Order: sequence, then C-alpha cells, then structure tokens
Amino acid sequence: MKGKVCLITGANRGIGFETARAVAQKGATVVMLCRSKGKGEQARRAIIDATGNSNVELIVCDLSLQEDVRRAAAELKSRHDKLHVLVNNAGIFLQKREVTKEGIERVLATNYLSHFLLTHLLLDTMKASVPARIVNVATKTMGLKIDLDDLMLEKSYSFMSSMGRTKLGLILFTMELSKRLEGTGVTVNAMHPGVVQTELLNDVPKFFTFVFKLMARSLEKGASTAVYLATSPAVEGVSGKLYADCKPVTIGGQAKQPGLAERLWKMSSDLTKAAA
Repeated sequence: MKGKVCLITGANRGIGFETARAVAQKGATVVMLCRSKGKGEQARRAIIDATGNSNVELIVCDLSLQEDVRRAAAELKSRHDKLHVLVNNAGIFLQKREVTKEGIERVLATNYLSHFLLTHLLLDTMKASVPARIVNVATKTMGLKIDLDDLMLEKSYSFMSSMGRTKLGLILFTMELSKRLEGTGVTVNAMHPGVVQTELLNDVPKFFTFVFKLMARSLEKGASTAVYLATSPAVEGVSGKLYADCKPVTIGGQAKQPGLAERLWKMSSDLTKAAA
C-alpha cells in the first residue's frame, strides 16, 4: 500500500479507527475524516505512534452537513491529486428524530447521503488513480427496509428503522454505482462488520445495548473485511458485491427489488445536487 492514498470517514473511533490503523500499518498515506478536531487529532497521533507511519492526516468535517462535505472534498483534492481507496464508514445512531439546518433527517444525512455526495465529489480523482476502490460499511440485507415514500421517516421514526434504512441505502448505492463504474478501473463493494464493541453502542436503546454487547466482536475482527476490501490483491477488479468475514455473501431481501436502486439514486441525486 506504499504510495497509495486512502480516505476513511469516521476514522477517530471504532471500525474506522481500526481500519485506518491497519491500512497505515501497510504503508499507505491515510487521510482521516472526522467530525471532532480534538478527537481526530488524538486518534491520528495514536495511529502514528502504533504504526510508525507519519503519513496520517486529518480533515475535520461534519458529515451531516452537505456544505461541510463539499468543503472536505475540496480540501482532500487540494492536498492530493490521487485517491486510491475511499472507505465510507462513518455513522451515528439516534433514538429521536432530528433534522439538520439543511432540512435533512440527521441519520440519513450522516450515514448515507454524505457518502453518496462525497463519493461523487471524489470520483474524478479516483478515476485518475486507477486501480481504485470504494468500500461502503453496511450490513447484511436480511430484514432491512427502506420506504422511498417516507425516506426522511416523517411518518414513523425508530432507532432500528433509521439505521436499517441507511445501511440498505449503502448497499443499493453500491450495486448501482458498480454498474455505472464498469470499465473505469474503480470498483465498489459493501461489507458487513457484524456487531462490534464500539462507542456507538452507547447511543442505542438500553435493551439493544444489552443484546448487542452479548453479540459484539472485537474491533480488529469487525474491521477485517473493510481492510481486506481496501487492500487485498484477491479482490482486484471485483465490484458490486457484499462481503462478510472476507467472503462474498448473498444480497437479498428488498435490495433485489427491481428498480429500487435506480429510484434511490435519483432521489439521492436530487437531495444532494450531485450528478445523476
């Protein structure tokens, strides 16, 4: 990975931090995109100390705001004319519905639309860096639902519906983007980390916290598939797949509904004013 530039969102904690550390250990230049300057800088120093790789950078960005995503993408481009790996990892859990100042439901804005927009803004740089890879941190598709007639969850909001909708959105985005990137040398895949022992578990309802902690795996295990998709020669040229434990798994459920990915893409383009 020496000579490669890798951007990871939400890299100051959890799966993002472990992915950043592992990729830095392999010699890549790692750009951490984090909401908090203080926490981001602390994590950056920790990765440098752990790996001996001084090529670890920080860009501060509130992913819930599209204006900040655009500024962060411009900052990345001002620093680097190449981008070989983009890991769309950052995510939040909210028990109560919130709306950003831009009028977007906050979980949708942070977990899904930010990555849709960021990817579009960086695609030209990635196409100039081929072979290049995009990794979307999602989950398995069983039981996930998305209602395009209530994408903002104005009619009915819950912790599970808000989270599941954005993870399914990332899988649909992966499938559709893969089609559109055919022949470019840029690949895109999604991954399922499993339930991981991270600080995010502190943000979920108490019942889920108890259940999830019983199921939780280590950060290293949770991040292993993201690292694999970002760095392994074994997946060179592979695109449009969902992986778990470094192996492809079936994409099923609502994700296979004809036309759904295309409809979501159009809505996402409208909401972010990104290229259709």
